[in-house]
Amino acid sequence: MSNRGEQLEMKKRQLVTIKGTKNGLSLHLNDICSYEELLRDIQLKLNESSTLHNEKRDIKVTVELGNRYVTEEQKEEIKQLIEEKQNLTVQLINSNLVTKKEAENWLEKTEVKSITSIVRSGQILQVPGDLLLIGDVNPGGKVIAGGNIYIMGQLKGIAHAGYDGDDRAVVAASIMKPTQLRISKYIDRDVKENPSKTSSQMECAYVKGEAIKIDRLQVLPHLRPNIANLGGGN
Repeated sequence: MSNRGEQLEMKKRQLVTIKGTKNGLSLHLNDICSYEELLRDIQLKLNESSTLHNEKRDIKVTVELGNRYVTEEQKEEIKQLIEEKQNLTVQLINSNLVTKKEAENWLEKTEVKSITSIVRSGQILQVPGDLLLIGDVNPGGKVIAGGNIYIMGQLKGIAHAGYDGDDRAVVAASIMKPTQLRISKYIDRDVKENPSKTSSQMECAYVKGEAIKIDRLQVLPHLRPNIANLGGGN
């Protein structure tokens, strides 16, 4: 097929769609065609666009890959091809797919890490996801989790759940007598015992409004119906 015929065929198949946005341009790339066809059509569309030829200001570009997998080298190649137009700057390349590294990070953050230990004074135990601690946190000890904290024992030290900004994280303990509670950015340095508690009740701490509240564990399914099951630990 001649170059002219290839160009007509690519136009017909709409391999690249350019859309204007309030922030600049969005390039939607076909995720079925070959990678080589895609590069040719990106160059063709950018050369043909009268809007780009008339613009004097810098234009920010977002690239939408859809379900296409590209390597980091291919992302860089697409970026360089677009930025050959001196007034175009690629700000973001989005994909519906996740890389192996992203998937591993997500699994790490969503798993429940089960640990049997006593966290003594001066010790810090930190996990990226949910923590199930079978043991005590002594005064001066500290447990930190990216998600929820479940303590099958006494919490008499410091607990910080949702450390990366998860306001819906909770702290639960068999005996809740912490020196300090933190959930996301909220801090409770003057933890008051729940007056309705009985000696055998587990308790949970959660954010309500702009403060940390402590209540019976039984309220948790109603407050956080999508909370992780404890059965997923290692």
